[in-house]
Amino acid sequence: MSTSSVSKGCFVFKPSAKKKKTLSLADHFIHGCEGAENSEKRFKLCQDLWDQIKTDTEVLQDELNRNILDSLLDFTRKCSSTRQHSDWASQMRASEIPTAALVLGVNVPDHDMTFQSLSDLLQQSVTPYVASVQAKDNGCTLKHLIKRVLERLMGTVVTVDDEEEEEAEQTSAQHHKSVHCSLSTLCDWYNTKTKKSNTGTPGKKRSSPVRDGPQQPPVVIIFKDLEAFNPRVLQDFILICSRYIERLPLMFIFGIATSPSTIQHLLPHSVSSLLCIELFQSLSCTQHLATVIDKLILTKQFPFKLNGKVMQVLISIFLYHDFSVRKFIKGIQLALLEHFHSQPLSVLCCKKKEALLNVMQLDHLDLERIRHLLSFKRYVEKQEPREQVDLLTDDTHLKEVCQKLIKDLHKYHKNYYPILRCLHTLTSSLPRYPLGKQIRELHLICLEKNVWESEDYQSAMKLLKMLAKDELIALLQRCAEILQPAKSKKIKSALVQLEDMLTKFKQLDTAEPPPTVEDSITSPLKHLQKKTDLAQLQKTLLEMNESRRAKKLSPFEVLRNEALEFIDSLVKSHLSPPESQVLNEVCYYTSSATVRRHLNATPRTSIQAALNSPFYYLQTEDGTVSNAAPDICIVYKLHLECGRLITFTTGWNLFSSARFIRAVSELEFLGFIKSTKQKTDHVARLTWGGC
Repeated sequence: MSTSSVSKGCFVFKPSAKKKKTLSLADHFIHGCEGAENSEKRFKLCQDLWDQIKTDTEVLQDELNRNILDSLLDFTRKCSSTRQHSDWASQMRASEIPTAALVLGVNVPDHDMTFQSLSDLLQQSVTPYVASVQAKDNGCTLKHLIKRVLERLMGTVVTVDDEEEEEAEQTSAQHHKSVHCSLSTLCDWYNTKTKKSNTGTPGKKRSSPVRDGPQQPPVVIIFKDLEAFNPRVLQDFILICSRYIERLPLMFIFGIATSPSTIQHLLPHSVSSLLCIELFQSLSCTQHLATVIDKLILTKQFPFKLNGKVMQVLISIFLYHDFSVRKFIKGIQLALLEHFHSQPLSVLCCKKKEALLNVMQLDHLDLERIRHLLSFKRYVEKQEPREQVDLLTDDTHLKEVCQKLIKDLHKYHKNYYPILRCLHTLTSSLPRYPLGKQIRELHLICLEKNVWESEDYQSAMKLLKMLAKDELIALLQRCAEILQPAKSKKIKSALVQLEDMLTKFKQLDTAEPPPTVEDSITSPLKHLQKKTDLAQLQKTLLEMNESRRAKKLSPFEVLRNEALEFIDSLVKSHLSPPESQVLNEVCYYTSSATVRRHLNATPRTSIQAALNSPFYYLQTEDGTVSNAAPDICIVYKLHLECGRLITFTTGWNLFSSARFIRAVSELEFLGFIKSTKQKTDHVARLTWGGC
């Protein structure tokens, strides 16, 4: 569409009446989905499991934060009441700013949820005056920090001395009355607010959310990321606030990601002495991860499963990259979406009753997909010749067999997790942790191979035979508690046998007569000559070893061996890898490379692709780098074509020197080039990229 006019004017183009069709989530899922005949049903199952993950994690997050948040609420209430007492100690404390140091660990991406919950609870039950600030939102100056605090508390526009910022605020908020940026303004506003709430009309309830709170509710300022704040700005802000503590009931909450000693590094003693600091420690990120794995992965209630390689990728990204539980959960959701999108047989990845119904609705193409599964091929090879023919040719018979196999798969999961927890209970406290300290380590071993065939398992069993009676009884009692809520028939039978063994342990005589000196001396030693040769000594020692082996075991040793053999039989019966189960491909996601590529992408590769092919990201029709491309893309193309050095004169031929210098600076910041000492107008490639 083009226009031409002799004089300047304004041209109006009416939008087309044809509206662009917006695709729903289901449309995006179905588009390009393998096995489109049941894609809608798979999308419904995927969405239900996605919602279940979201709900379970939100409930879990609330439970984990409950203790620490309740402690913080009690701290704020206690500090508010302290200001109203007239005793000397209370007045001394009132001259300091109450400060809660909340240590949240290094999983920084997960802190927002905690602070949002804390802010909501404070506004609901303690004070309506809560402001949360972050270092990235407040610039690098003191006035920006005060401006942000006042705006969050007062809900109005705050002006600063810069004329440019004043003009920007006036244009962006024309309907709000601006106020001056100072704490005295906040004091006047607070006094006005508290007087209005205290002098309400009789017979009417206060509109404030704090109905039964103190007469002067505190003003809480939350610093979400204390380490990221400019130390000088933070010090000046605290010094200014300390001068207004008698007029304004201020309270600080410091969000600390590393260590409480951060406060000492950021604040000198002259500033930290103005704070009354109390430390609060939240659950560590590794403990949080263990809880998430326990609720989402190590449970039969959640039909979708991850194989060992995918689990290892997610745990490695957590431990070696970001410590983010939220990203770990996003990884599970990504695997869930990929599984239902790429695996047509994921229609059977649901609860048992629904899966049995879906089996009978499979068409011939789906049944052929089942016949091509690796686990099903192994199953067919073990059958009789006549049964093999029926499985490969008769669709009706195959559906009946698949129903039985689905039941067996659900029984496998129903038995796997209780026995896994029992084995972890028995081995997690052994020296050097042969099967891992965390249950996720044991789970990874069981996913990859037969755990009972490993040397670590044999070592763990030998160590269990060295436990004292009280220790072994306590561990077996905990195993019985784990098996108690299970509904599987095999697990119930195992529980009965375990309880019988515990009863026998308790019936053993606690006081056994110690061996006498005569009994401890074996007969070969009595007849040992004072002078003997090496052969005679070797023969005597062999006889002593044989006699020690033939020695009668005590009742406790016999029962202990029986209990450990029973545990060993449970492990061999129920902890086989999921690959050994028929139709495991239905519910296990195995593409670890896809998860790694999406969650742990290589930044330099992505940047190079964007600079070299901007038309793909900008959605332009031209497949080459044109003049319409960003300057940095043109300079990057020049950087690839101009050999080892790039001069400013080369850039002047394309566009202005200022734009060229800016683009070169951006490339230098990204690490593609570096300045040289040959000339001031030369830059050279960095060697590590291999461009």
